[in-house]
Formats: sequence, structure tokens, C-alpha cells
Amino acid sequence: MTATKSNMQTTEKSGSFIGVDLFAGAGGMSLGAEWAGVDVVVAIENNRYAAETYRFNHPKTRVINEDIRNVDKIEIDRNGSKLIVFGGPPCKGFSTSNQRTRNSENPKNWLFKEFFRFVKMLEPDLIVFENVKGIIETEGGKFHDYVIKSMEDLDFQVSDFVLCSADYGVPQIRNRFFAIGSREGVKFEKPEKTVTRFTTVKEVFEDLPDLPNGASVSRMPYKKPADSEIARKLRGKKRVSENHLVTRNTPEIIERYKFIPQGGNWRDIPEEFMSSYRDRDNCHTGIYKRLKENEPSVVIGNFRKNMLIHPWQNRGLSVREAARLQSFPDWFEFKGSIGPQQQQVGNSVPPLLSKNVFLKNTERRNF
Repeated sequence: MTATKSNMQTTEKSGSFIGVDLFAGAGGMSLGAEWAGVDVVVAIENNRYAAETYRFNHPKTRVINEDIRNVDKIEIDRNGSKLIVFGGPPCKGFSTSNQRTRNSENPKNWLFKEFFRFVKMLEPDLIVFENVKGIIETEGGKFHDYVIKSMEDLDFQVSDFVLCSADYGVPQIRNRFFAIGSREGVKFEKPEKTVTRFTTVKEVFEDLPDLPNGASVSRMPYKKPADSEIARKLRGKKRVSENHLVTRNTPEIIERYKFIPQGGNWRDIPEEFMSSYRDRDNCHTGIYKRLKENEPSVVIGNFRKNMLIHPWQNRGLSVREAARLQSFPDWFEFKGSIGPQQQQVGNSVPPLLSKNVFLKNTERRNF
């Protein structure tokens, strides 16, 4: 597919910041950019469910639902605005939990070359490249060095750092790598932390409805007023919200949950209840992890692989609960069936984290 001038041209107000989101996913990074004052005019996302979610929540952005390798050209009328190209290429191959494909032989690990193809094409004023922390470590830093060199070869001054989402108000310990390139030669410092204490799981869960295992009713009212500041912000003026869907686990799995205290995992389950596992001692530490209510969550990733457990209910997390742990507001709705919704949330950049990266370079906009 070629995006031509007739169907892709965008005009924005002079003096503003406009953005192009590559590998956009459901739009978490775009949402943070918008909170920071960036008008995101184009987004490219291959997954049809994520693209549907993006369109629904970012109705003013033109979304290209296409493999980025098949998009030859986009035309953008800057009209005096500064252009920011940003995005996070697929990161499964760089994840520390994915050792089998964490190498240069995995073709998906080279998709970030498409990011720099678009940078070269669009010649933006600023670029923001996001990925998992593992990109620094994979194959002795080979991919990290390639990213930095690619920016420098395109005449950008580069700043790079790892940020923990919990330092910026996100109720989740999630470390992300950012590399920022400035065409104007600006060297950016790591964004200062915005909180003096971490936001907890309890603060973002306590007003949400109690749900059964396998909950299948998406639209639900809240069970009580929001007490914490973060819950009030994420909830806004809504009386009901969507995405209260929970994976239906077998009675055998639910029985295992009952043995696990907050902060515990599969190790707390009596051996006789784990007979279906060939080698129990090889279980990943994240399996059957029950969240601690008075701490931020562990990283939200693959729902079915991690099997994170609600802190005080014997079930997995709902899509909305996981979305709150990522700092998505409740008006933000995820589309598709439960599996695609879970994948979209797990793959997202927390909007609050994204916001604070973009605030280094743009005017402030209220959360």
C-alpha cells in the first residue's frame, strides 16, 4: 500500500507540534504525546484490532492499518509546525523473558530499520525511539549501538536513558528504553521523577467492580466513589466503564490461586496441586504471581503466560484493571475479543510515562 498525498495530507496550526506514530499499537504512546501537547496526525499499525482501538480513541488521527514495510510514502503539510516521529518497534526479541529469539537471527528484531526509513523520509525535527530495556543487553548491545548510530548518521544529537514507569506515577514497575534525537543539536537530560512515592495497586483497583472468574460483561458500573487522586483522574466523570473482561480459568487453576498470598507465586502452591507441570522448579517466577495491594504492580505483559492474580480476589486481572496499571484513563476503550484486548494492553507504553518524555520538548497540556 502506498499512502498518497490525496489521502494522507494533514494540516495543523502554525507553531504547534505535530507527530507521526510508527508501530502505534493501541495508542498509549500517542496518548501521552497528546497530553504533552503534540497533535498526532498519522499512525501506522499492522494489527487490525490495535488499529481499531487506536481509531476509536484517536478519531482525529489518520490511521494506516498496514504492515509498515508496505507503506512507501506519506505526505504531511507541516504548515509551520515542528514534526516529531516516534514509536516502539516490536520488542519481543529483546525481552529478557524471551531468550529463544533474543538474537540477530530473528527478523522481527530488525523491524526498527523501518523506523529509520521513515525518519529519513520525513526529516523530522525530533525523534523518540522507545523499546524494552533488553535492547541494551541483547547480543552485547549490538541493537542499541545500531539505533544510536542510525540517529547520529541522520544528523541528530542523541540522548538515551532507561526510565521506570513507577517514577512517573504509573502503578507498575516497567522499565523502558528511550532514545531521543534532536535535529537542533539539543542534548536532553533524563526526565526528573514526578512522584515522591509510588502509586499502588490498591489505589487504582479499589473503586472498580468485583468480578468473577471468566467475567464476560464488558460494561460495568463502579462499586464505590474513587478515593485516590489517580483513580479520580483515570475515572473522570464516568459512571460506567468498559473492558471488565476476565479470562476464564479452570477450577483446578482457581484452586491453586487460593494458596498464594499477596506477593507470592507458584512456589506457594502445594506440590500435589501442581502435578500437571512436568518440572515445577522450572516455572517462571511470574507464573501465578499475586499482586501486592500496597505496592506498584510487577510488569504487565502476556496475560496467559504471566497469569497475574488479583490482590484480593481469586482470579486473573480484568482488561480494565490492567489498563489502569498502565495508566490508561477509563474513557479509553479497547476493541476486539478478550485475547486481542489483553495483548493490546500488555504491549502498550504507559501514557503517563510517555507524557513525561514528551514534556521535555513541548508545551504542557493538562492530564
